[in-house]
Amino acid sequence: MNQWLMTGFSFLAEITFVMLVVTYLSAMRYNLHMFQLNGYKNDEFRNWLRKNERRQRMRYPLVIFVLLTLACFYIFQKRWGVLGVELVLCLYLIPVNAAYNIYRKHDVKKKLVYTARVKRQIFTNVLLAVLLCAVMLWIGGKQRHVTLFANNCDTMMPLVCVMTLYVFLQPWIMQLVNLINHPVEAAITNYYIRDAIHKLHRQKNLKIIGITGSYGKTSMKYYLNTLLEDFYNVLITPGNFNTTLGVVRTIREHLKPSHEIFLCEMGARRVNDIKEICDLVHPDAGIITSIGPQHLETFHSIDHIIDTKYELADALPKGGKIFLNGDNDYIRGNADKYRSNRSVIFYTNEQGEGYHASDIRLSNLGTEFTVTAPDGESARFAMRLIGGHNVINVCGAIAVAHEMGIPLEKLRVPVRRIEPVEHRLQMIQRGNVTIIDDAYNSNPVGSKAAVETLHMFDGLRILVTPGMVELGDKEDEYNYKFGTYAAANCDYIALVGRRAHTDPIRNGALDSGFPEKKLRSFDDLQGALEWAYQRTEEGHKYILLENDLPDNY
Repeated sequence: MNQWLMTGFSFLAEITFVMLVVTYLSAMRYNLHMFQLNGYKNDEFRNWLRKNERRQRMRYPLVIFVLLTLACFYIFQKRWGVLGVELVLCLYLIPVNAAYNIYRKHDVKKKLVYTARVKRQIFTNVLLAVLLCAVMLWIGGKQRHVTLFANNCDTMMPLVCVMTLYVFLQPWIMQLVNLINHPVEAAITNYYIRDAIHKLHRQKNLKIIGITGSYGKTSMKYYLNTLLEDFYNVLITPGNFNTTLGVVRTIREHLKPSHEIFLCEMGARRVNDIKEICDLVHPDAGIITSIGPQHLETFHSIDHIIDTKYELADALPKGGKIFLNGDNDYIRGNADKYRSNRSVIFYTNEQGEGYHASDIRLSNLGTEFTVTAPDGESARFAMRLIGGHNVINVCGAIAVAHEMGIPLEKLRVPVRRIEPVEHRLQMIQRGNVTIIDDAYNSNPVGSKAAVETLHMFDGLRILVTPGMVELGDKEDEYNYKFGTYAAANCDYIALVGRRAHTDPIRNGALDSGFPEKKLRSFDDLQGALEWAYQRTEEGHKYILLENDLPDNY
């Protein structure tokens, strides 16, 4: 009977260890996903850990239980021998299974991308786990041959303990792995960069236009591509490939000898990020779409953001054209120092220097406006996009195309063909409801413009938002202001998700006199949308989806 019990408990103990390994793999995948979303940067990942400590509490039950297990191990081993230890290991299955279920149920919007770098991270992580297990066995004096699932408490307990700690320490193990892999990653990156530079050097006649800004750069890239593609063979950085490695990958995989223009989107989260891309591609012209408070957690100040965006202007050759959004105070206030050795060209929604849009009219079909060039030439344009910031971005694209020799009249048809960029004030018709999808990368200026655009529609205007992030110590202040703008422009407000982001919006709206009965909070987007659809007032419903926080928030 004793032998039968020992065999049964031994089998369950082996299941416990297997389940612990599976939990480790799930914990590694979760932390690796968060690490990827934080740009593979140790400091940004540590900052994320500090701000999201509650997400890491799922590890604590394992640590507490392993301490209890160690205590029980010595008590039961002394009293009941091997049978007692196997019983402890079986009980250990309960918290292990609970931890696994927490990791397994982690819902994501953007899945972990298993790039070559991620695979190298996984390899090093697993290798460290195997080495730690081997060391624990060696320290325990197990130099003789043992099977992994031997019916031996001296073998099983060290493995269980080390794997438990490895699960608990995954966030720090992830950073250690990144440090270990850094020389390899740096060598691979340098090889790719050199290869991209050599490929660019072989295309002497390629005109490179750099595009940067706190927001609007992706839209500008697509709009300008639509205007130029009828006249030139154009290459653009696809999607959000706006980092150095994204640009390198675009050049290596997509640049062909037949390309005449390269529209290079340049993103930045830190000072010198734009300079690094410019040192790679050496742009002939540049566009700065906007400057505003975004990624303040890594830039730390608006002055650093201004300096970084103007790294594009610094990189242009003497006489190179820099196109600037004249409606942006930060841009206009720092442009004068470039007038002596650069060709500064403004575009604006107001009468003034450079290209300007006027007589702007909005409808359900889109927007109409007139663009006047510095030489007095003008044309009337119609497009399917909505929002004042879309008008100024298209005006900027028109300015660039016109400066490249394309008459305004010839740009009217390409402007009409411009497609809304996905999740950027994209209108989706659903019967008596219009969804205005502005879910991508919300910021203080863009969110204000979005609710003001919503206000221009004649109907029931409903805002659905989780708030804004990555604004440093000004995050509450900007979300509060957003609440005041929402109160002035919306009929209903639905707040989604964590109160840390939405409470300031609520306070801003209520302090501005917004009716509390027309403001609700929800745990998820689905609940907010159901509530929005249930509003019974007559008229067409316009539901603005403003921002969609990434998985690491």
